[in-house]
Amino acid sequence: METQIEALRIEALSAIAEASDAASLKEARVRFLGKTGSISLLSEGMRSLTKEERPLIGKLLNELRVAVTVVLDEKNAALAAQADATALATIDSSLPGTAPEAGSLHPLTLLVDRTVQIFRRLGFAIADGPDIETEWHCFDALNTPADHPARNEQDTFYLPDGRLLRTHTSSIQIRTMVANPPPIRIIAPGAAYRRDEVDATHLAQFTQMEGLYVAPGVSLADLKGTIEFFFHELFGPGTEIRFRPHFFPFTEPSYEIDIRTESLD
Repeated sequence: METQIEALRIEALSAIAEASDAASLKEARVRFLGKTGSISLLSEGMRSLTKEERPLIGKLLNELRVAVTVVLDEKNAALAAQADATALATIDSSLPGTAPEAGSLHPLTLLVDRTVQIFRRLGFAIADGPDIETEWHCFDALNTPADHPARNEQDTFYLPDGRLLRTHTSSIQIRTMVANPPPIRIIAPGAAYRRDEVDATHLAQFTQMEGLYVAPGVSLADLKGTIEFFFHELFGPGTEIRFRPHFFPFTEPSYEIDIRTESLD
């Protein structure tokens, strides 16, 4: 059996040396080291050996298995290095590299940043609040009772514990007024969530910007002046602005604001 082991060693090392690619090397690995490979089949012959012969033959078989494994790994590394060298040979390292493309901010982010800049010039501070709100902050504190249509469960994302994804950033106004006495002058940009049907103009999440000004003597004239200044700064001094009384079930009085500007034509 020693002769068979030596013959198998020569055969295995020769086959590995002749392997010219990964496929033929894999075939050699299965042929000699697989469960039904030559070394495994030869190992089954140990059952017919005497107790005195088994230690020697077992040692020789283990040495054969280790030797074949080492040569296979070395050949695999050599083939991989050869493949890398072949691929790199087609690359001209003297050519200039490809410049990475720089990313940019999302249009909504740019618009929010510009809006914040304009309102800060008017003395407004930025306020923030959690996206997951309580019913009290989102509805009750805004004079929206339980039977109000804005609290329709079909329109709002409610969580199992009774909290919800805020349907507007007005909840930030409530948190600000609870924590701070007047005068208050803030803007509240952020995400809002509603169960709207997704179409060309609606998503379940949108970005909202709200403003709050609470102080003695503040009137609708301040609102109008602030809005006019904002749109003129955002769209240009030639922007035309129209205020129209309108019904909203959430605010009173309420206005729609129309704008026309050459920059959008």
